[in-house]
Amino acid sequence: MFFYKLHRSRAENYELVLGICDKELAGKELRKNPKFMVSRDFYCDKECNEEEAIKLMKKCTIANLVGKNIVKLALEKNFITKENVILIEGIPHAQFFK
Repeated sequence: MFFYKLHRSRAENYELVLGICDKELAGKELRKNPKFMVSRDFYCDKECNEEEAIKLMKKCTIANLVGKNIVKLALEKNFITKENVILIEGIPHAQFFK
């Protein structure tokens, strides 16, 4: 299961930004310096399963992914490649733009 939140930019041609993370990472600080927080404000509005996560990744124009499970799903469904993935204290993180 995942937590996600959709954000709309204020630009004329707005972007739909998806913040999505593995449920167990919500609210955790992964690194202190520089700080990387899996902020509930950015990632946690609603809960979804894999099928819903795929639909959200298709719908958004920008995505910010944190966690082993969501990054694995994004790789399997070709939203990202291995080159898009970085590790933050051993936790996979990726972004994509359409």
